Amino acid sequence: MSGPPLIVTIDGPSGSGKSTISRLLAHRLKATYLDTGAMYRAVGLAAQRQGLDLDDQEAVAGLLEALDLDLSPGEEDTRVLLNGEDVSLAIRTPEMGMMASRVSAIGVVRQRLTRLQRELAKNQPVVAEGRDTGTVVFPQAAHKFYLVATPEERARRRTAQLAEKGIAADYQDILGQIVERDRQDSTRPLAPLQPASEAVRIDSSVLSIDQVVDLMLTTINHP
Repeated sequence: MSGPPLIVTIDGPSGSGKSTISRLLAHRLKATYLDTGAMYRAVGLAAQRQGLDLDDQEAVAGLLEALDLDLSPGEEDTRVLLNGEDVSLAIRTPEMGMMASRVSAIGVVRQRLTRLQRELAKNQPVVAEGRDTGTVVFPQAAHKFYLVATPEERARRRTAQLAEKGIAADYQDILGQIVERDRQDSTRPLAPLQPASEAVRIDSSVLSIDQVVDLMLTTINHP
């Protein structure tokens, strides 16, 4: 009798390489890539468009009730449909990154999305990436990783990514946003950014993407 589907979690701060590495690892494992950060960005975009006061719990709860959120594989980033609209590009701005950090600290948002993430992993193997996938969403995951990289390296990567998409970005502005988001994510009282005690910590500043993926596969196949 087979056991429960494989769950691998990859957590870490913004720009540490989680998305690219998670997508490649999922492909190698024939698993579904679960981009939890995209879900929070989409909620943040919906809240911004409606001009919601994020301190108004009732208004936020109402937003979530009417929210239709769908994720599917894309050529690069996850394809995200918000109420039927493709917002894949709109959610990838630095501004939406900061909005994701804010809405992820709201209990009703985190409860709703955590429940949805767990449902998605019930009947299929997944590689889940985010900030609390190993500590909160999937504490029972068979394999947990925590990616780190210096703020400067992460800012360089993010600036280059945005430039490739035709989005103007200033390196110093991006660096400041990364440092501030790290502070917000690591000090929030609800599900703060931190590695699970059993997570394998990997510094992607000093390894190539392929080296990180190979290291993860070795760890998974030879625990």
